[in-house]
Amino acid sequence: MAKKYTKKGRVSRSAGRFGTRYGRKDRKLVADLEQKMHMAHTCTNCARPTVKRVGTGIWKCTKCGNTFAGGTYLPTTSVGRSVARYIKKATEQVE
Repeated sequence: MAKKYTKKGRVSRSAGRFGTRYGRKDRKLVADLEQKMHMAHTCTNCARPTVKRVGTGIWKCTKCGNTFAGGTYLPTTSVGRSVARYIKKATEQVE
């Protein structure tokens, strides 16, 4: 993302609400996390990019109404993806 400048300096992202507190690195990590959290995620049920966060770890598709549990800040986690891969591999071996 290109950094934009205004008359008074850099345009802050979502973590600009913290002002000069907590340090640059922590504010940048929060801004990156919130940017990923608020973007539209793809629904596993209808494959549309309409999944939004309802609460901590609760995600809902606004199109089909599918509600599911996921990660705190992202609907899928690295552990969840590896478990899904393992389950898919195990079911293929049974067939």
